[in-house]
Amino acid sequence: MLRPKYEWQTPPYNREAADALSRQLGIHPVLASLMVTRGIDSPQKAAPFLDGSGEELHDPYLLSGMKEAVPRIKRALEAGERILIYGDYDADGVSSTSLMIHLMRRLGADFEYYIPHRSKEGYGLHIPALEQARERGITLIVTVDTGISAVEQIAYAASAGMDVIVTDHHEPPPVLPEAFALINPKLPFCPYPFKGLAGVGVAYKLAVALLGDEVPPEWTELVALGTIADLMPLIGENRAIVRRGLAHMADSAFPGMTALLRTAGWKSGEVTATNVAFGLAPRINASGRMSHAQEAVELLTAQNMEVAEAAALELDLLNRERQGLVDDIVQEAMLQLEAKEAAGKLPDVLVVAGEGWNVGVVGIVASKILERYYRPTLVLGIHPDSGECKGSARSIPGLDIYEALTHCADLLDHFGGHPAAAGMSLHKDKLAEFDRRLNEFAAGVLKPEHFMPVMQTDLECTLGDITLPVIEQLESMAPFGMGNPCPRLLIRGAKLLECRQMGKDGKHMRLTLRQNGKTAEAVAFGKGDLAFLLTEETELDIVAEAGINEWNGSRRPQLLIQDLAVPHLQVYDYRGDASPAAKLSELKSNLAAYPFCGPGTVAGLINADSKLLNDYELNETSLWVYDRRVGARPADSASEQAGTDGIGTLFILELPETPVEWNSLLTRFGALERIFLLHPKPAAQERLEPPSREQFKRVYVLLRSLVSEALPEEELLAGLKARTPMSKRMLSLALDVFEELGFIARSSGIVTVNPAPAKRPLESSTRYRELGRLAEMEQMLLYGRVPQITEWLQTAT
Repeated sequence: MLRPKYEWQTPPYNREAADALSRQLGIHPVLASLMVTRGIDSPQKAAPFLDGSGEELHDPYLLSGMKEAVPRIKRALEAGERILIYGDYDADGVSSTSLMIHLMRRLGADFEYYIPHRSKEGYGLHIPALEQARERGITLIVTVDTGISAVEQIAYAASAGMDVIVTDHHEPPPVLPEAFALINPKLPFCPYPFKGLAGVGVAYKLAVALLGDEVPPEWTELVALGTIADLMPLIGENRAIVRRGLAHMADSAFPGMTALLRTAGWKSGEVTATNVAFGLAPRINASGRMSHAQEAVELLTAQNMEVAEAAALELDLLNRERQGLVDDIVQEAMLQLEAKEAAGKLPDVLVVAGEGWNVGVVGIVASKILERYYRPTLVLGIHPDSGECKGSARSIPGLDIYEALTHCADLLDHFGGHPAAAGMSLHKDKLAEFDRRLNEFAAGVLKPEHFMPVMQTDLECTLGDITLPVIEQLESMAPFGMGNPCPRLLIRGAKLLECRQMGKDGKHMRLTLRQNGKTAEAVAFGKGDLAFLLTEETELDIVAEAGINEWNGSRRPQLLIQDLAVPHLQVYDYRGDASPAAKLSELKSNLAAYPFCGPGTVAGLINADSKLLNDYELNETSLWVYDRRVGARPADSASEQAGTDGIGTLFILELPETPVEWNSLLTRFGALERIFLLHPKPAAQERLEPPSREQFKRVYVLLRSLVSEALPEEELLAGLKARTPMSKRMLSLALDVFEELGFIARSSGIVTVNPAPAKRPLESSTRYRELGRLAEMEQMLLYGRVPQITEWLQTAT
């Protein structure tokens, strides 16, 4: 058994509505089912969603502040005023700044732009930067993706004779800045019908208001980049703009966009939201994290390919550097957490800090640690000289991290954020108390169920449902992202035909699955470590996204596995290993990396007289011996104290002498999820085979011919062995049966034949029936294939 990483939740399925939609629109039932589960349950809703005609682009003048902002900018253009574009260092801020630069160029403005340094200045408007702007003759500032909370800074700008037009999309604070104009769809008094615009989306609306129909359609590329990178919902107006932007990117008007796409591995053809999210966005963000966001702006505003290619290469190098830095910090953080684990239970909220950690990447590190442990995580970099700590937090749905930070506000110099993510700063001397107070708050909020991550699936289907035409229809729901995720399909009971690791260090897996005669390929990125736990013909339950694998001109369906589970007991074959104790030690070491193989979850099984009882390599393993009454009993006091309740992994080091122990064993270890077979394979002369009447009749006839009078048992067995294909062990057990039936008598190693035994059927012999069960057990456990053994064990339990 292999448990999923997530708890899978599938919404109720309205088959009647899905069937009706399928008939009315002529679409596949899978697509119709997906549409219905997402609330697009009628032809009137579904048709425009699928063809892209339903997302309305709203009048930019519905945004409050737009009517004031446009005349002010036009007045500045006419008067030759110098304009400052003030942006942010993330991908949305970079996209917004770049779009405004293209706008100002088109308008012929006298302008410059400014983006603060992430680690030296931090987010938002800064008075020193505004002071310098005033000295350079700036009279109008247009912010993009920032400014809605800059009360003090905008007041300074006004006092210095600079008007500020704020374009932003962040949540507005209770007290708003007194800017010349505030443009933000989330303002409580703003009538704009769509509230989900990214910062670049708001900037684009300002461009539309200024240029009208003359807005270059390729500018939607920048909107698509910032909207996807900032995880804005791809519904409504966003979906309409992003669709257009992605279509233009395939033949981009921006040299920088094409250069960065190529650097990220794109060659030609359609550009998808996935290309942007995992190819472009990390490289754009790397500039602000590792250097200065100005480098990304220069890329997106480059006017020739030579400059763009050089800038794209630089961003790619910065991203590689960022990846290495993140890996290093993650490793250091994990050492801290492993030390906490060794000292006792991990806290509900994980707080790790390190001197010199780059504060530009601590948010990524926090996300990776949260993914590993699924606990609210705070990662802080400590300045080596000042002792100032700057950090980022990532949380789970059960804990509002902003509320938790508010509980500790007296310890913090600054903090801000929202329920899922936040930033903070404090002195390192307060870290221990900060950690304690956070966990004190979390203890009153978090419950056990909060620590199980949830994955929403769209519907349950079979491999046979996932064909090329179906996948092509599903792609009409794109672009996928926040608010419109790629459909997640739940498939149960797919048989694993092949599994192999791929990629650097085997980080990924490629699988071949079969169900009801249908075969499909699947890949599982980042799950290569699970290959060790997947055995031949295992039945898998998977949650996957459906895609198309195009290679050498062929196109075939491919599943992208998001999570997987094995719902049945698993068997692993290491039979006949020369040193089972050493192999157990090796396997235990490999299993230690998995959360289900912690202390008290692993046991070994041997015979009561086994030589392995004193094997030093088994000293730290809970050992149990076969017992006819209860299946197994503890071999020592430590194993007795540990009990069997938590044992999910059992190593079979030796086989029992009778099937009674084996049958009771599976009941004894009631929490068993996996069995490793490490027992030796006996020599051929020890092999048992299922007994039959004809076989025993032949042996009995030979027996009577050989034993005219008393005969030593060893001599008798040798004579029988020479005349039958049966093993010596099998013949010895046959003598046990004959003795029970009264056909022979044994005494001090001498066998005599009863000349006139009572007629009794073989089946009346307990030993005959037990021999049948023993032969079946050994035949299966010694010579059966893993799928056969697995099925046999499932039947037995």
